[in-house]
Amino acid sequence: MSTEMQTTASASPLVRLWDENGIDRNDARRLLSRLARPGTDWADLYFQETTWRSWGFEEGILKGGGFSIDRGVGLRCVSGEKSALAYTSNFDLTALSACADRAGSIASSGRSAVIPSEFRPRVVPALSMPAPDTDTAEEQIAIIEYAEKKARSLDPRVEDVCVAYQTECDRVVVAALDGRLLADERPLSLLSITVRVCSNGRRERATASGGARAGIGYFTRERIDRWVQTALDDALHNLEADPAPAGVMPVVLGPGWPGILLHEAVGHGLEGDLIRKGTSVFTGMTGERVASPGVTVVDDGTLPGRRGSLHFDDEGEPTQRTVLIEDGILTGFMHDLTNARLLGAAPTGNGRRESYATLPLPRMTNTLMLAGPYDPREIIASVDRGIYASRFRGGQVDITNGQFVFNMSRAWLIEKGRITRPIKGAMLIGSGSQALRHIPMIGNDFSLDEGAGQCGKDGQHVPVGVGMPTVRIDSLTVGGTRAA
Repeated sequence: MSTEMQTTASASPLVRLWDENGIDRNDARRLLSRLARPGTDWADLYFQETTWRSWGFEEGILKGGGFSIDRGVGLRCVSGEKSALAYTSNFDLTALSACADRAGSIASSGRSAVIPSEFRPRVVPALSMPAPDTDTAEEQIAIIEYAEKKARSLDPRVEDVCVAYQTECDRVVVAALDGRLLADERPLSLLSITVRVCSNGRRERATASGGARAGIGYFTRERIDRWVQTALDDALHNLEADPAPAGVMPVVLGPGWPGILLHEAVGHGLEGDLIRKGTSVFTGMTGERVASPGVTVVDDGTLPGRRGSLHFDDEGEPTQRTVLIEDGILTGFMHDLTNARLLGAAPTGNGRRESYATLPLPRMTNTLMLAGPYDPREIIASVDRGIYASRFRGGQVDITNGQFVFNMSRAWLIEKGRITRPIKGAMLIGSGSQALRHIPMIGNDFSLDEGAGQCGKDGQHVPVGVGMPTVRIDSLTVGGTRAA
């Protein structure tokens, strides 16, 4: 390894995953040559080591902790629309060579691939926060103990508090057929607080979470206090709430986390594989109006410290800010290398994989609707009768057409332009592509979620972020338990 490479921020994972296992650049070239048969369009090596730590606190005591390490290598060959992956947790060159031969067997005709004569290391900037595995167990336990005591102190109706703290550090190295060589460390931490309350024999519970690509320094008392208060407020809200009405009505979504609806109901349809296969409702609509004027949606993997952010994706492409919808017009899609090549488009740094044992897919990073001109109070005042929703929990989405059902975990009635009674049991039912066309007002209060998002696709889960301002959507179907 060159002296220059050793002094960069990316040296640590390269040393840990290559040098300590007796692998060098010549070995990588030989593995790529076994992958790259005639007819190969792309081949890469993905080295990964992931360290997990977790603690759980429940019923006033520390219930358990966990620690694990997973290490392995994924070797991929792409030929036309076909992709083959072979992987192993064994860094021995014999095992790696066998995987390369197996993955490379899908390519059997066409031009011979060109093996890089040398690798071109790309240096990535250092992460702004320390990797979480530098934190001590005592520091991590102190955080969950503080959160638990804080929640119990806020209200006598608090019956139990569960707190979980999870950290991981992902070390990756990507080497590919075009000579790229990248290495990075990717920290990720999450604190989750669940509060159960009881009043007059009724019990409710709610959870609030927050995190970032950061170490323990991110978890200040101010942030923890906010998440504790959110969990408590959500639980108390449900204790006092009336049954939700049902019917078609305007719905105002609050800023931040409600962007998960945008992510699920719209974002997946803008991923390159669905566009290429023609299964997305947005296929063939580039340049057309797909949303109300003023609606601008971007995917941005470059936001510092955010849960969905990466210096480069899992194929070694730098992440970027991709404008998907601009002022209501469809302008772009999210691509990995394979779908970009097949569509004749530029990659956007959205090739993501759950681990070395899975193939990269075009995936979102941080998906955002940008702010508009309206004061949130003006938006509320414009609704004669409807619903204001500030938080969501689980839902179901058909990602091919954006049809969704979302449960609102914290919502109120809007009556004559004012937020009035709390409600519970409300569901939002509709189509993402149709909802985009019925947004007459967008707030000026854009905010990001608290850093707890996780996205599933084809059985793979990756961390993501969302964000949006207050938004009014007209004519959404609300599923409730009583007539409107």
